[in-house]
Amino acid sequence: MRLRARARQDPTGDARGLPVPGTLELPAPARLALTAGWNLAESLGLPLVAYAAGERLGGQGAGMAAATATTWLTAVVRKVATGSVPGLLMISALVLTLQTALVLVTGSVLLFLLQFPVANLALCILFARTAPSGRPLVAKLAAEVVSLRQPSAGHPGLDSFFRGVTWLWAGIFAASTIGLAALLVLEPATVFLLFTSVVTVAGVAVGTLLSVLWFMRMLRRCGLRVRFDRA
Repeated sequence: MRLRARARQDPTGDARGLPVPGTLELPAPARLALTAGWNLAESLGLPLVAYAAGERLGGQGAGMAAATATTWLTAVVRKVATGSVPGLLMISALVLTLQTALVLVTGSVLLFLLQFPVANLALCILFARTAPSGRPLVAKLAAEVVSLRQPSAGHPGLDSFFRGVTWLWAGIFAASTIGLAALLVLEPATVFLLFTSVVTVAGVAVGTLLSVLWFMRMLRRCGLRVRFDRA
């Protein structure tokens, strides 16, 4: 009886604590920031620290190898500790492995610079492969990075949104690949490296902004709402 009364008092959750249709659930803001920060630290922060240490001790190749080894070690620890590897961490490991192979296999400056458009191409293919599937990559990342809980019965508008946004990110990485490849042909190495950072940051910023705007529009059109968990 107490469980039923609690379910009636809280229209945004069922008796099991799961979101009901029409409600998406996020952790409390502090926990949300901690979850997202932890995922980003694993996938980006630790590899950057390892790269800086390796590059200082043994040059660029050593830095790339250290970053890749650290990422895979983190993935193994995650697998042993939790039984699964977060998608963002796995993406980071695969892209770093590809980049490190290009750096270490040859000493060619051209192939070293080629790692940047090749990495974007790999991300484009990865997102595009999952977009038409029943589990688009953006949905997986939303569940892992920000702990977004969807209605247990699913929602056609939400499913369509995740597929569309996954295609959006595939397109952004495709555009970055083309842009970086053109810069590689047209510009000297120093200018190319500068523009690599600009293109990467701009692509992520544009993709994030468009994804958020699309998400808000989807919420309004589908009558969905977001609820922060009080726990």
